[in-house]
Amino acid sequence: MEFGANVKKERKKKNLTLEELSERSKVSRSMLSMIERGEKNPTIQVAAQIAEGLEVTLSYLLGEQQKHEVILIRSDQRLVYKDETSGVERHLLSPSFATKGIEFIHNIIPPFQSTGAFPAHKKGVKEYIHVVQGTLQVELGEQPDTYVLEEGDSIYFEADLQHRFTNMSHQPCHYFLIIDSYQITM
Repeated sequence: MEFGANVKKERKKKNLTLEELSERSKVSRSMLSMIERGEKNPTIQVAAQIAEGLEVTLSYLLGEQQKHEVILIRSDQRLVYKDETSGVERHLLSPSFATKGIEFIHNIIPPFQSTGAFPAHKKGVKEYIHVVQGTLQVELGEQPDTYVLEEGDSIYFEADLQHRFTNMSHQPCHYFLIIDSYQITM
């Protein structure tokens, strides 16, 4: 999987040791080492923690690094990441750039499954969600404020806090997610 190779490349580019990335991402040094060597496929939650630790987007680490003014992404060419543990699927519908911009994502959570807790993004990152099918529970913060969204509902929040998404229905929950990190200054 190119995720591990991209993590290693980005870590070395930023002159970080495995120990330093471990401290930044809250992922153990041994887990990072196994991921970089391609021996371990991380959950979406762990992959997001690593991306935050490296100060890049998850999509960038997954390999979407095109930088053209017009980018066409065919349905059979989009990046799809499936969490082997929970079955959560992440379909990137937009190009992604290394450090800032807009990510347009279609997420699918199987019945009664959760994404796990995502780490807080940098201050200024915003997330927009629109539920297409199912019931989505959104938990924001470590002692979470909880919101339940039904089909057709939307929510916006500043994502500099821990967040978790859970499907509360008997059918797969489909929702669109926009992560806006465009206005962040590094």
